Amino acid sequence: MKYFIYLMAFLSLPVFAQQNQEPEDYTIEQFYENTRIGGGYFSPEEDKILVSSDKSGIFNLFEIDISSAEMQQVTSSEEDSYFAIDYVPNSENILYSADKGGNEINHIYLLEENGTSTDLTSGENEKSQFAGWNNEKTGFYYLSNKRNPQFFDLYEMDMQSRESELIYKNEENLSFEDISHNGKLIALTKAITTSENKLYLYHLETEEMTELSEESAQYSASGFSKNDEHFYYITNAGREFKSLIAYNLETNQSSNLFETNWDVMYSYLSENDKYRVIGINEDGKNSLIIENTETGEEVDLPDMENEDIVAVNISNSEELMRLTIGTAKAPNNLYIYNFSSGELKKLTNTLNPKINSEDLVSAEVVRYESFDGLEIPAIYYKPHQATKNNKVPALVWVHGGPGGQSRVGYSALIQYLVNQGYAILAVNNRGSSGYGKSFFKMDDKKHGDEDLKDCIWGKKWLQQQEYIDSEKIGILGGSYGGYMTMAAMTFTPDEFKAGVNIFGVTNWLRTLKSIPPYWEAFREALYEEMGDPVKDSIALYNKSPLFHAEQVKNPVMVLQGANDPRVLQVESDEIVAALKENDVPVEYVVFEDEGHGFIKKENEIEGYRQIRQFLDKYLKEED
Repeated sequence: MKYFIYLMAFLSLPVFAQQNQEPEDYTIEQFYENTRIGGGYFSPEEDKILVSSDKSGIFNLFEIDISSAEMQQVTSSEEDSYFAIDYVPNSENILYSADKGGNEINHIYLLEENGTSTDLTSGENEKSQFAGWNNEKTGFYYLSNKRNPQFFDLYEMDMQSRESELIYKNEENLSFEDISHNGKLIALTKAITTSENKLYLYHLETEEMTELSEESAQYSASGFSKNDEHFYYITNAGREFKSLIAYNLETNQSSNLFETNWDVMYSYLSENDKYRVIGINEDGKNSLIIENTETGEEVDLPDMENEDIVAVNISNSEELMRLTIGTAKAPNNLYIYNFSSGELKKLTNTLNPKINSEDLVSAEVVRYESFDGLEIPAIYYKPHQATKNNKVPALVWVHGGPGGQSRVGYSALIQYLVNQGYAILAVNNRGSSGYGKSFFKMDDKKHGDEDLKDCIWGKKWLQQQEYIDSEKIGILGGSYGGYMTMAAMTFTPDEFKAGVNIFGVTNWLRTLKSIPPYWEAFREALYEEMGDPVKDSIALYNKSPLFHAEQVKNPVMVLQGANDPRVLQVESDEIVAALKENDVPVEYVVFEDEGHGFIKKENEIEGYRQIRQFLDKYLKEED
């Protein structure tokens, strides 16, 4: 889904503080000796936290002892990644989620202390999603499409009997958002377009439906107060940016609880409402506010120097907080903060100790003017070795989506390529999230046109930098970014010297007809933005690179996961075949055990090494 608009511009030609230096040359294997860690859920005794990590090569479950910071592997999957959900209340049992080979048919599993693992949502094609513990902590809510592959119903599973009960039967093509503590009210949304939806509160006992969305805008639920007196939601109704709203369930009155000149991404209350966490999308990075609701004062978070607090999780006792700390120069690390003492303890060291972080580069926020004068925000990575006398090649990087956002943060592929001497401009073209609702809607049904021009003008910005080799600029992206890569190589064949398409759409007619059945609630909204494959077939044909592949001149690399349910492998097969038929240099890499996004270290190492070799061949060696 999408968000927002561009704001105040920085100077188009910023001055960078980094000193030019010759960094050590690191291999892709060294970058993947880093460790990625996600989650961080407190055990019932709050003496350890549960995380997901790819330390084993793919994601498995690990526990980190808070006192010693020792990390112990809990599961040993070698085929499919496991992602932590939470500890089962009052026990050492664990819930986790997994699919098969990246097919996105996630199931919920129970891992018991004795090592027994049970699939709790075992329908063959049942896609399930954890939706929170009930108030008594005797069971959990979850979403499942086992009744109808197109719609997600709400169930409650009792942990003792392991039997589930249907709580809400979804027959109105709505999406579940949240449930009250007393289990009587649920928040639901209905997608209208990618930039507009409806928000409802539904009473499960009386079957009364109340609409809270007063005007065309985006709405999302943000929880209930512990006593169920208030419901909180986030919206950009009446404003460019999203704010936090409190809705009194007794008086039916709304009040603006928090707003700023950026989007509120999320907000939630701790277990007993002592703390409120507000996450803000501030110019491509996270900004967090944690308020003590009893005193009204903000918690004085520790100064992390050049690092950002990406996310937090507050323990049920409200005495401890897990912080996820991020930087462009290292994968996220986990810390524990003690509210009483103010002590901050680091639990993880994710950067390979053989890599000197000073050899990596910081992400810089820049802005440039596009073809029509619109200011485009971007995240820029300048190689240390780039100078006027040592010009380097460059890449325009396009995020996924449409409606995604390139943000300040760590990317192994970006840092690897920059370390090898490629400047990278990660463009947030019109239609990207995070810059206001007007900016977000600017690319609707204009994909492959105005958004592509934003990328081309990003290339022009790169060419203005005296240390960039203006004749050696390529384009790279995944998913929607992969489409933009192929659109650039097809519709503007002289602009980029090479393109790397990672599981990108090349035939919008097929993709929009073959979206997974569980996307049904979002299908019409997607058609409103991209086009209807029946009503808008001509326009979609015209913007699909596959049907115009004869226009491609320059080399292309394509990477694809065989289990991708969103962009089917046939998309990549056909564009590769068409390019070969036209004698265009093309390289093709297919991973049989990946889906829409590669997460196995061995595959990422192999794929990203080949990307570097491809770029070296066509952007460095070619004159």
